[in-house]
Amino acid sequence: MSSPSVSAEKEFAAKAAASAGCATAKASARDRIFAAARDLFYRQGIRAVGVESIAQEAGATKMSLYRAFPSKDELVAECLKQSEREFWVWWDETTAPHAKNPEAAVLALFKGMSAKAKTCEKRGCAIGNASVELTESDHPGRHVVEAYSREKRRRLRELCVAMNAQDPEGLADGLLLLMDGGYFSRLSLGPSGPTASMAKAAQALIRAHTA
Repeated sequence: MSSPSVSAEKEFAAKAAASAGCATAKASARDRIFAAARDLFYRQGIRAVGVESIAQEAGATKMSLYRAFPSKDELVAECLKQSEREFWVWWDETTAPHAKNPEAAVLALFKGMSAKAKTCEKRGCAIGNASVELTESDHPGRHVVEAYSREKRRRLRELCVAMNAQDPEGLADGLLLLMDGGYFSRLSLGPSGPTASMAKAAQALIRAHTA
């Protein structure tokens, strides 16, 4: 016959296991909802997708969605934050081999974006698309878009200063316009359009500001 202490330990272990199982299930539901939302927002557009569609795609309920995310707007913001994190990882990995050569770092970014345009989905950049859809200044997703653009501008300015450009801010803004415009042109003209020439155009801009 088991002693009271042994029985208590078994009961505690059973409760702990059940609690862990519930936590795992909740995390799994959240992950499914998040993955489904990112996919649907990207493929169909943020405005076109409702919480019912997200829950159905994730095999979850609306109640589960609202337990994981306070609102659809907050879910949109979280999806955009993840896209932003992934972009900066790519940026850092692309520029790291050229830490002592800022011009080469910039050109590597543009070459990399041209290469990405050949393999990415036709919808293009998730954050760029969101900048068109989310026009309300108080939308949490809009805040992510604006922070992303400010950081991209800051990073380009930093590289242009390191190049000893005559007008580093002007060069950085020109490169930013080229980067955003070149990538968006892929949506209408395909990867073999102006997007393919971004690195050459960037080099011409740099030469004009560093000659």
